[in-house]
Amino acid sequence: MSTTIPDVTHYTYRVTWSPEDQEFVATCLELPCLSWLAPTQDEALHSLRDLVNTVVEDMHRNDEPIPDPLSSRSYSGKFNLRVGERLHRQLAIKAAEEHLSLNQYVIRKLGDAS
Repeated sequence: MSTTIPDVTHYTYRVTWSPEDQEFVATCLELPCLSWLAPTQDEALHSLRDLVNTVVEDMHRNDEPIPDPLSSRSYSGKFNLRVGERLHRQLAIKAAEEHLSLNQYVIRKLGDAS
């Protein structure tokens, strides 16, 4: 976590169609509590990025820890098992998408494969 303001354009954004809401929903993996609904993909993404920017600036003003973008985090390439840095990053992103720790995600995947 950072005490400086990261470039929020480096955060991991996703825009998907929500059948329940009949709108597009934009989400940010680094700040999973935030989302934005809009009738178009572009509007959902732009509005969420504005919201993320506002929230991150507020966190900075209040001396709260700010999550680093997943893309700029350092990965050692090991967690009791040595893997390449690219695979480590991919696993970390998949774990974040499922709101699990990396160990929980890998254990689940290994259990599914057996």
